[in-house]
Amino acid sequence: MPTLEDALALGLRKTEYELVCEKQGGPPNLLELAMYSLLWSEHCAYKHSKKLLRTLPTEGPHVVMGPGENAGAVDVGGGMVCAFKVESHNHPSAVEPFQGAATGVGGILRDIFAIGARPIAVLDSLRFGEPTGARARYLLEGAVSGIAHYGNSIGVPTIGGEVYFEAPYEQNCLVNAMALGLARREQLVRSAAAGPGNLLVLFGASTGRDGIGGASVLASAELGGEGEQDKRPTVQVGDPFEEKKLLECSLELLEHGLIVSLQDLGAAGLTSSASEMASKGEVGIDIDVARVPLREPGMEPFEVMVSESQERMLCVVEPASLAAVLALCEKWEVNGAAIGTVTDSGQMRVLSGGELLGSMPVRALVDDCPLYDLEPQKPAQPIYEPPEASLPAGASAAETLLGLLASPNIASRRPLFEHYDPIVQSRTVRRPEQADAAVLALPDGSALAVSIDGNGRRVAADPYRGTIAGVLECAANLACVGAEPLGTTNNLNFGNPEKPHIAWQLSESVRGLGDACRALQAPIVGGNVSLYNEGATSGPIYPTPVIGMVGRLPDARLAAGLGFARSGDEIALVGAFAPSLAASELAKLRGEALPDGLPEIDIATVRAAQLAVRDAVRSGELASAHDIAEGGLAVALAECCLAGGLGAEIILGEERAEADRESQLFGEGSGGFVVSGESRALQRLGESVAVRRLGVVGAQALRIGMGAEADDEAIEVSLAELAGAHAALAELFS
Repeated sequence: MPTLEDALALGLRKTEYELVCEKQGGPPNLLELAMYSLLWSEHCAYKHSKKLLRTLPTEGPHVVMGPGENAGAVDVGGGMVCAFKVESHNHPSAVEPFQGAATGVGGILRDIFAIGARPIAVLDSLRFGEPTGARARYLLEGAVSGIAHYGNSIGVPTIGGEVYFEAPYEQNCLVNAMALGLARREQLVRSAAAGPGNLLVLFGASTGRDGIGGASVLASAELGGEGEQDKRPTVQVGDPFEEKKLLECSLELLEHGLIVSLQDLGAAGLTSSASEMASKGEVGIDIDVARVPLREPGMEPFEVMVSESQERMLCVVEPASLAAVLALCEKWEVNGAAIGTVTDSGQMRVLSGGELLGSMPVRALVDDCPLYDLEPQKPAQPIYEPPEASLPAGASAAETLLGLLASPNIASRRPLFEHYDPIVQSRTVRRPEQADAAVLALPDGSALAVSIDGNGRRVAADPYRGTIAGVLECAANLACVGAEPLGTTNNLNFGNPEKPHIAWQLSESVRGLGDACRALQAPIVGGNVSLYNEGATSGPIYPTPVIGMVGRLPDARLAAGLGFARSGDEIALVGAFAPSLAASELAKLRGEALPDGLPEIDIATVRAAQLAVRDAVRSGELASAHDIAEGGLAVALAECCLAGGLGAEIILGEERAEADRESQLFGEGSGGFVVSGESRALQRLGESVAVRRLGVVGAQALRIGMGAEADDEAIEVSLAELAGAHAALAELFS
């Protein structure tokens, strides 16, 4: 019989082990203890975040399926729904980046087709240490290769994403993957087991020892410097070709109406999938591990139950449908086996043949894990070291612009995204670096727009306002292509929540997430929480809430690009943009410490600007639209020039103080857009929102003057120089 020490080694607290004994009516056996340790882990139980998540808005007019299912779904018109979700695979990717990232993509794709939707796109959000370090390059190259391998092989386009490089991610990288799928509304399926006497069918790949303990060993603890290689067996191994067969088999089973409910196998494997299906359906389940197709001989029953082998699904079927289900499994060349039964016992029972190996109340296993109250406290002292300065002191405005364009956080991601296929399935209207959001055509001529965003440095400076800014950035990207937000997903990446300053970051960030999503009427339909992202010597990561947002635009043909499109068009700054250098990319390049807070954000004013830009794009009157983000107005103008292959002549105000000029050029904040179009179009736009005319499109250089009397302070950089700086990542990742 296992002891308290065994429970502690599996990640349970002493008080949790005592509660398990109480629920079981005595000490659990090894199998039962292993199952409790997984389902009561942070990764599965959300025991430090669930109370916070309950404060988020989850309902709205477009929401069809909200939190609690494998993925959320929103109504996109014409009887169609879009399923979407973002999840993390941080700790596995820090140990084995290729397989960690690849199986992260595989897992999020299964979440999509587990509710009956066909996957149509993948996006990724990545964080690494500074790219000058060998470890950061190793992790990045492995992660990008893993994402490309899985997405390209299964035939799902990778249409967008983001990557940031910051020292706090040196030991603990972040790999977040988002997927979208399409389905007819009536095709959606839920995961609750139902109908005592119905059968559980496990189908897909065989079960091996890969991934055993991943949910508790990796995803619910800090990463240490020693023994990291020992954690490689807990990283799952993926096969995209096996998943392609599983995808088609799942959708055909649903098409023929053969499935009562469906669940993918992810963290904690059969333990999690079967018990969660039982909990949602308020039933019991018996599983016979002797019937599970194995890929390795001699596996112990607990190994079968906790294995995280990939490309597997679990479904509930009526006995009369079993033969048809197994026939379709044979057609798609995937394993299929009836391994259990739905019961009315309320118990999760594990058997091997006729021998009972373990029995646990479903409610205790899934729903009775203790939830902990955080003890947030704002840190009295800074917890992050200032970055090393990389921009020479006394740099001119032109040199500063080129330095920002060459910054790893702003430079072109082409060396990374060229590994991905963004156009397979032939839906892609706007792809990376063509527009602020990716755009996918729908069958009725409308389109989906999607963006994924987050800026950990700004959240570290101010968790509440930094998170609001991240949500607004996502919505701004949608506005630039003419899309209305329908719903939001999020991945909360934070350090150890048992530490008061991390608890403060998490609490304030969730508060900001809720306030922003309510203001934008973009409810949360699902997401993920990844905690304990800390390195043994590097400390906690920046608090990094990653926001994914899906929107719809009525006409795919009107999706605006970010590049200046026509010589002679006027250029304007739209919105009440109030730039600040606090926690900006320029501040980082200068080696400045994080400030204690960010400027206040007027969400209503920012939203008004977004709506005005969105409507102008939808009317077809704007030639381009781009929101102002990292690097400020000057970088936004440069990006518009580079994307369109045209220069611009810009005249700004006559701010005489150097600080004012720098803030106007390179300051960051929410609510500013650079747009171009004919003069009368900008005039009409100005009737509903603040519009400041900046200049005109043309020539082969970007020239930014600070006023009639300030020619000596003007920036003038050729497109070739801009492009050269913007291609800086190619030197590091060839």
